[in-house]
Amino acid sequence: MLRPRGHGHREPGGKGDLLLTSVRQGAVSEPPCHVLFLCTGNSARSIMAEALLEKLGAPRFRAFSAGSRPVGRVNPCAERELRVMGLDPAKFRSKSWDEFVAPGAPRLDIVITVCDNAAGEVCPVWPGQPITAHWGFPDPAALEGDDAAKQHAFSQIAHQLRTRIQLLLSLPMDRLDRVALRERMRATGGRADADATR
Repeated sequence: MLRPRGHGHREPGGKGDLLLTSVRQGAVSEPPCHVLFLCTGNSARSIMAEALLEKLGAPRFRAFSAGSRPVGRVNPCAERELRVMGLDPAKFRSKSWDEFVAPGAPRLDIVITVCDNAAGEVCPVWPGQPITAHWGFPDPAALEGDDAAKQHAFSQIAHQLRTRIQLLLSLPMDRLDRVALRERMRATGGRADADATR
């Protein structure tokens, strides 16, 4: 969660800086870090990213996903990947990013685009000025081929997303100020781009 460095501990020269504080195991009084994953249709990559972070990052992280032009349904291949993860696809839905600027929306700490189209669009003004990063992955739904080939493409993207999310979870959140965290997040995205070309 983004909070003033002076809350909890203070370091020399750090007055007024913002720190992303990780939630310690068992510290239920500390809110989790809220992460929003974005893509255009919110039917595949962003849904799988949301699911993976919810599964791997709880209770330190809370994940959400949305799209600039949501298609209104989760891709069937993405639903199958969710089942492989042991998750119920019915808990996930395709929705507009407008939900996250509406009154009562969760305050966002990190916003990550997972497709190049969404990264190039003018995003809403997010309350709280969250850190932003781009993790570029090819669209598995755009692959032409039989069902087996399409599902394999989705499985590859799910694997790459898991790798990036594990890197996110390994970051020393409690020791990084806002600028350092932004740079580490963006560097992690660069590695995602490299992996996506393999």
